[in-house]
Amino acid sequence: MPPQHNAGAEHMLVSMLRPLVERGHDVQVWLSRYGRATEPYDYRGIQVVPLESRLDFPTAVRRADVLVSHLECVPSTTALARGYGKPVVVLCHNTHRPTFRDMASGGTALAVYNSQWMEREAELFFAEYPKAVRPASSLVVRPPVFADEYATRPGKAITLINCNEAKGGKVFAALARRMPDQQFLAVKGAYGEQILPDLPNVEVVEHVDGADMRETVYGRTKVLLMPSSYESWGRAAVEALASGIPVVAHPTPGLCESLGEAGVFVDRSDVDGYEAVLRKLLTPAEHRLASKRARARSAELDPTADLAAWCGAVEALA
Repeated sequence: MPPQHNAGAEHMLVSMLRPLVERGHDVQVWLSRYGRATEPYDYRGIQVVPLESRLDFPTAVRRADVLVSHLECVPSTTALARGYGKPVVVLCHNTHRPTFRDMASGGTALAVYNSQWMEREAELFFAEYPKAVRPASSLVVRPPVFADEYATRPGKAITLINCNEAKGGKVFAALARRMPDQQFLAVKGAYGEQILPDLPNVEVVEHVDGADMRETVYGRTKVLLMPSSYESWGRAAVEALASGIPVVAHPTPGLCESLGEAGVFVDRSDVDGYEAVLRKLLTPAEHRLASKRARARSAELDPTADLAAWCGAVEALA
């Protein structure tokens, strides 16, 4: 969990839990891995309980009205939920087989998909495995981005957030070498081996708390790169749109859905293509047009309706 661990899945969870806190609910997040925190702490009104605190999670489950789980925690949380007769909500952040398999073990009251294409992939999974237990209900909630928390005046750098190979670290390094006249910003990610070129035009930024992204990253970024081999949605891209920052991305289904007509898509294997697009986008006229499309798409992705549906669905289970 933030502020120590900042990735798309965790910040999607935070942005979905915050409205529940605002509606008066007691919201806790129990961590399943060891980290630096040793005592419970508050993050945006959410009580975070580190594994190091050695508090009793089964007792918390017994007292809860609704359990929400994601990623590798789903099997154990679902088992406890069944034991205590509690409804469980599963947040699906990717289309990898374990996501659907774990959810289909039985007992899922609500499945939340982060995109329409993921919902379609889930339907294909259940059609292929008819013995899998479908969730009682499902809902699409696009990773909520509160645009006013990210919007700023863009900077001058070409930026990559999380510089591991899968996110495009090699593409970023190649472009920085090809474009010594341009400033590049490499933001260390929450996971994966980081590819950080030692070049005079590359500045490396340490891992950033999501609450500081506006000032530390987007306020210094002119164009965001997302040459990812896989993105189920691409939250960082949507955060950048809030400031009118153009995003140049590999056309994964998730990024195509999230960016829509605001995205500039180039295959991650085509470094020549990335360089050509960047040089074009860095001209004032092209950047203004791309920036206008980015802001328009940000407005289209206002999370108000999704979050209202989400809160209503959770409260109906309590």
